[in-house]
Amino acid sequence: MTTGHPAPVLPGATIGVLGGGQLGRMLAIAARRLGYGVWVWSPDASSPAFAVADRALCAPYDDHDAFEAIAAGVAVVALEFENLPVATLERLDERVPVRPGPALLALTSHRLREKRFLERIGVRIAPFESVTAEGELDEALRRLGAPAVLKTVEFGYDGKGQVRIDGPADHDAAHALLRTGACVLERHVDLALEISVVVARALDDTVVVYPPFENAHAAHVLDVSVVPARVSPGIAAEAVAIATRVAHALDLVGLACVELFVTRAGELLVNEIAPRPHNSAHVTLEAVETDQFEQQLRAVCGLPLGGVGLRSPGAMANLLGDLWEGGTPDWARALSEPGVHLHLYGKAEARTGRKMGHLSVLDVDPDGAERRVRSARGALTRARREA
Repeated sequence: MTTGHPAPVLPGATIGVLGGGQLGRMLAIAARRLGYGVWVWSPDASSPAFAVADRALCAPYDDHDAFEAIAAGVAVVALEFENLPVATLERLDERVPVRPGPALLALTSHRLREKRFLERIGVRIAPFESVTAEGELDEALRRLGAPAVLKTVEFGYDGKGQVRIDGPADHDAAHALLRTGACVLERHVDLALEISVVVARALDDTVVVYPPFENAHAAHVLDVSVVPARVSPGIAAEAVAIATRVAHALDLVGLACVELFVTRAGELLVNEIAPRPHNSAHVTLEAVETDQFEQQLRAVCGLPLGGVGLRSPGAMANLLGDLWEGGTPDWARALSEPGVHLHLYGKAEARTGRKMGHLSVLDVDPDGAERRVRSARGALTRARREA
């Protein structure tokens, strides 16, 4: 459905969004701002995207009635996340354009297929081994050496579905993970920092690439992102070139994030591809000419892509459910700091590790933006610590 140059889906039409989390919510907000109707399909009755949708379809992704409603009622379908049933998307794509398409999703939602694709297009990745049975793990470890990381080929995110192996003491946990399904074993990377590059590609092969984001994690979950990434101009240019190559090779129509490792030796290695908006690029809502959600909308609707010029250096800090332990965060105190932007995702229950929102700050340089966003987040619970 994404071949050729079909007529654009113009404002006033209705788009479908598969997935009802915060990414779907922010896409829906962007769509409504541009004059589109929005239908959201999600099996979770508490999906925060439902609150900003014209129609909420709360049903499993194999539900016949929801499928028929979306197929008949929208002009194009966008995806909020990658763990969607490919069979449903293939059937849906026969009725209404699904962007990005099911074939791309089938590739990027499976670590082994994704790594083999990256090898084929000449993009550097960490050495890896496919491990499909417990008996293969020890041999794979002998070939790669330790430390290494064992990851499930599907459904892994935010550190879930992976085990680091430093020595024999970790083998029990690794074998337990392997019993859940096929895995990929990756050689540990001598990491200097992690960056991500968000790229959009249109139906006419036009590509725009955002400046690289620099990412800091805590307990495997993204904690703070800074733009522009504090890397050399050569590293930044290479990262943009890699993202562009990936977008063309995937025949992407929509938005994707290419996550990369920067090694201490200055080498860039692709970690994974997320064919959707990305947590690290939330700061584009304030820092960039066209934010990532409007850009996704433009790409899937066949509109001209927006500019990606940086208005200002900026930083984003995630707000996890842990901040609610002991009471409601002190929003007034954080927002009393000039230039702090608060985004809450409308989730009813704050749980440990759950992404509830984010703060963003602009500044004259990345260091200042990071310092100020961390200070603003600290203010949310400062009164409790001072008590």
